[in-house]
Parts: sequence; C-alpha cells; structure tokens
Amino acid sequence: MFSKTKLTDQKKSNDAAKPIVSDASSEDKELSFSAPFSRSKPAASILSEDLKVIGNIKTLGDIQVEGLVEGDIRAHLLTVGESATIKGEVVADDVVINGRIIGRVRGLKVRLTSTARVEGDIIHKTIAIESGAHFEGSVQRQDDPINQNAKNIKNEATSPDTSKMKPVSTNGTATETSSPKINPLK
Repeated sequence: MFSKTKLTDQKKSNDAAKPIVSDASSEDKELSFSAPFSRSKPAASILSEDLKVIGNIKTLGDIQVEGLVEGDIRAHLLTVGESATIKGEVVADDVVINGRIIGRVRGLKVRLTSTARVEGDIIHKTIAIESGAHFEGSVQRQDDPINQNAKNIKNEATSPDTSKMKPVSTNGTATETSSPKINPLK
C-alpha cells in the first residue's frame, strides 16, 4: 500500500515549493546563485549626462559615456553618447562614437556615426565612418592598435636619446662641445 518511493516523491514535491533556506547544501547555493550570474554578461557602466569625471578610467567591461570625461579611457566596448565629450586618449576593442572626442582613439573596430565629432588621430584595425561625421586628424591602420603604445615605449627604452648626452674623454671627464659663446655688450 505505501512505498518509500512515493514518500520520497511527495517529499521532493513539497521541497520544491518551499524557498531555499540558509541551511541548504552548498550545491543548491551554487546552482541558485552562481548559475544566472556566470552565464549572463554584466551590464555596461553608464556615466550619465550630468556626470563630470576628471581622471582616467580603466575596465575590462563595457562603458557608455553620456557626460564629460577629462582623462584617458580603456575598456572592452566604449560607447560615446551624443551628449558626451571625452578629452583624452580612448583605447578599446570596440569604439562607437556618437558624441565628441578630443584626443587619440585606438581600437580594433572604430565606428563614427553621423553625429560623431573627433579631433585627433584614429589608429584602428577596421573603421567605419558614416556620412555626416566630423573628423580632424589622421587615420592609421594597424593589425594591433591596442598594444601599439606599449611597443613605442619599449622601443624608446631600448634606444636612448643620444642628443642629450655629453661626450666623455678617455679620462672620464666631460669635454666641452663647440657651442657659440655670447659676450655681453660693453
């Protein structure tokens, strides 16, 4: 008449209706809390129109700027809103410009929409410029525009600027270079 399977099935159906309590097993906690967050992409950080940021911004995520930023921005995806102004260098995998940027733009994919205003150089792998966009500067295509700055810094570090070096004699003292001497008027 009664069997253990029916009792356990009834108990399972009652447990499903109950909310998870704090003494639940760690497996239940992982499934109920981590599964939805680990699969979904985090929302973009939004800097609203009334926000003014002075300083650099760096994130691995996405940023949507609607306000004013005076500083450099590094992100995965940067969206510059129509009301936004950025004064500084922008580095991102994807850059969508609807507003104004005064400074260098470096990105794998750069898109200037019809409302974009850019005053500065653009270094890109792929670029799209819609009709109506304003752009003053140079455009340069590179296979790796994101890490372009690091390469230049490395090259500068390995090859020192010799124009500022003084010649040295064999005894170790600095020698005078032939520079014109100025005599005061008498």
